[in-house]
Amino acid sequence: MLASSALADAPKIEFPAASPTCTLKQHVGLTDIEVDYSRPGVKGRNIFGGLIPYGKVWRTGANSATKVIFSTPVKLNGAEVPAGTYALMTIPDKNEWTVIINKNADQWGSYKYDEKQDLLRFKAKPIAVKKPVETFTIEFNDIRDDSSTMNLTWDKVSVPIKVGVDYVDKLTAQIDAEMASDDAKKPYFQAAQFYYNHGLDLQKASKWIDAAVADRDAHYIVYVKAEILNKLGDKAGALAAAKHSKELAEKANDTGYIKLNEILISKLK
Repeated sequence: MLASSALADAPKIEFPAASPTCTLKQHVGLTDIEVDYSRPGVKGRNIFGGLIPYGKVWRTGANSATKVIFSTPVKLNGAEVPAGTYALMTIPDKNEWTVIINKNADQWGSYKYDEKQDLLRFKAKPIAVKKPVETFTIEFNDIRDDSSTMNLTWDKVSVPIKVGVDYVDKLTAQIDAEMASDDAKKPYFQAAQFYYNHGLDLQKASKWIDAAVADRDAHYIVYVKAEILNKLGDKAGALAAAKHSKELAEKANDTGYIKLNEILISKLK
């Protein structure tokens, strides 16, 4: 009785988890991506084709199935996925993996996996890594405004998944709404640069960059004006803007923009 009482009164002890949980958050373009998963270790075991059998559904981690949340629609290896919360599961194989986006986001392992709940499946090619990775890792690399690569890496294998996001239409609508508003302070430079970079309405971009220069005669702003005028076919205007930008860059001791302007000036002469 004393032993039982002492055991009941003993303080609770927290031991390290065999496969610690991890929450990964990544912003790509205008999209928030969150991945919740557990991270098992190799611990001297044979992983793919051993502990994780080929040809069978894997929770893609440990404990609960890996959960992925997209704040906007995305494309995974070209396949469209609506905004939402999903289970990310896989079927590993030696030469090709099947990636599964399942609508049942809250499930333990893959024991109650239901193929009928699959939103989609697509293929991905595993890549051999030079240095084995002890702990299962999901990470985002090659991050750009409209895409990133999500890598599933463990032991000697990494599986890249291309994540594509569409932000141009959304941001264009936001820019146009802001420019039509009564706000005194408008993002003229950023809007003009965005329109120029994405091949949108250059007449709007030219108007906005003029407003930006009027507000601040900075070398990097004038350089964008030169590029816009060049793309509009106004070579004389572009040359004058590039020369002015170079002079401002020299005063600011910005060697990068000095070189950019020299390149542009040589093309315009």
